[in-house]
Amino acid sequence: MSEVSPEPRQLRALVALTDEGTFTDAAIRLGVTQSAVSRLIAALEAAVGVPLVERTTRSVALTDAGRRTYRAAVLALTALDDVTHAARGTSRPLRLGYSWAALGSYTSPVLREWRSRHPDVPLEVHRVDERSAGLTRGVADVAVVRGDLPDSTWASRLVVREPRLAALARTHELASRPGVTLADLRHDTLVTTAYGTTTVELWPADARPSSTLWVDNLDEWLTEIAGGLGIGVTAAATAGQHAHPGVVFVPLDGVAPIPVRLAWPAAHPHPAVERFVDLVSEVVAGQASATTSNRSV
Repeated sequence: MSEVSPEPRQLRALVALTDEGTFTDAAIRLGVTQSAVSRLIAALEAAVGVPLVERTTRSVALTDAGRRTYRAAVLALTALDDVTHAARGTSRPLRLGYSWAALGSYTSPVLREWRSRHPDVPLEVHRVDERSAGLTRGVADVAVVRGDLPDSTWASRLVVREPRLAALARTHELASRPGVTLADLRHDTLVTTAYGTTTVELWPADARPSSTLWVDNLDEWLTEIAGGLGIGVTAAATAGQHAHPGVVFVPLDGVAPIPVRLAWPAAHPHPAVERFVDLVSEVVAGQASATTSNRSV
């Protein structure tokens, strides 16, 4: 086993290759040549003593050791950034990831409150279309995660439970109803994504949608539904953040709400994560209290 320690530039090459999927795209991201990325990966493999990447003429895939090393590399590079900022007396930006609709109606109040209270810690918001909303790839320090957590290594806090809505084409026969049920939608095609909160398993086994149409992202999801190619089921936040002229959002009755959590790495979290999670909880509680007060007036 080699006793040579991996170098940061080698770790960055592995992370870039994993995230981008090809040596060419990794080279573009890093601003180096493709051959330089290849040499960095080979040097990293030599340093750790095991193969990390399976290379074919058409694709690049990580070995089991490569996947473990990728996760460790993401944490190590983040820690190096923290060391640099600590030495300079500055704060690394806090990166908030989400994969669909962020925090819904709470998003803008949270961003404004954070900027007002913590001007020394910049907050960046990134949409990352995957279940962990950027945590696994190391591009988010804290993420909005709906449904079950994709990884047990994350710490989390439940911040709210969102009602589910049916997303229907404006021309759909049920679009004008005040509410619909799963049974009403069982003859439609379900439009969904691999990282979303809805699959046909939401329906009873004997009354599921006739087929499933898989899309890659939110824009495709809205376009397919607006075009009448199927229906969707989503969290209430979607209606507020992603209104579409061809899509109507109708309350879905008789289904459990979706838990919305903030999740972050349990090991070596960003120094500002706890403050951010507390602020989100405060904003959510404040809006809920205001809503209750308005209803009682």
